[in-house]
Amino acid sequence: MDQAQPSHARTLAGHRRSRRLVLLTPVVLGAVVLVVWEAVSRAGLVSPFFLPAPTAVAARLWSCLTTGELLGYTWVTWVEALLGSVLGAAVALPLGYLIARNRWAAAGLQPYVAASQALPAVALAPLLVIWVGYGLLPIVLLCALLVFFPILLATILGLRTLDPEVVDAARLDGAHGWSMVRHIELPMSLPSLLTGLRNGFTLSVTGAVVGEFVMGGRGLGMVLSVQANSADTTGLFATLVVLAALAVGMYMLLRLVERLAVPEGPTVRTRYAARRAVRRTPTRSAP
Repeated sequence: MDQAQPSHARTLAGHRRSRRLVLLTPVVLGAVVLVVWEAVSRAGLVSPFFLPAPTAVAARLWSCLTTGELLGYTWVTWVEALLGSVLGAAVALPLGYLIARNRWAAAGLQPYVAASQALPAVALAPLLVIWVGYGLLPIVLLCALLVFFPILLATILGLRTLDPEVVDAARLDGAHGWSMVRHIELPMSLPSLLTGLRNGFTLSVTGAVVGEFVMGGRGLGMVLSVQANSADTTGLFATLVVLAALAVGMYMLLRLVERLAVPEGPTVRTRYAARRAVRRTPTRSAP
């Protein structure tokens, strides 16, 4: 007992050090990149027209944020990305379940779904304008198209890689239909589903910017287009930083949702589901 406690304490200390290292590594790497970038700019090795110094970009970004110049455009892009993400997920999740659980649906739909991913988003944008006109709707549809495929693949993968022993035990226990989805399939495939949602929602920001480039809009994509036409390199970098922060914010928000929804981790959840399913399985008496 006395020997187990110090060993457990050392294990916890090791986990804390490892976690601090994981958190500090990207910060240190980013700081090194910024220092080298600043040194190159100040030494005049690269013209500020092509690569403005990080301090100049930070000053421009601070000016835009304090004056509220980019806030309205950021809000528009955020709404477009969020609506497109919700629409894409609303289609991808049930369709992924259908493909994963019905071999006829998989045989009929998978080739067309795969072929749709060969079409670039920029090529689809003019068609969306012709079909639905300008405004918010075509940009949201474009975001939904980009979000759709990662969520669909994650849904199919999560459902097809379920432990068959757990599923069979649940069927013997009487689980079927909605009860099977609620108690077995959803909890066990939730980590994969949330990973797909996280990746897809992050791509929605790209869809919003591409849509504003091609179809017009009032978000950050329009700002980038104006800054590119005026050769405002510092402004371009500042707007790109805002876009990156927007995508990271969406990613971290879904990461938080994942931690709250699956606090014990996928392996523990799978074992718990297996124990519960097997425990409820009726025993057969020996002949």
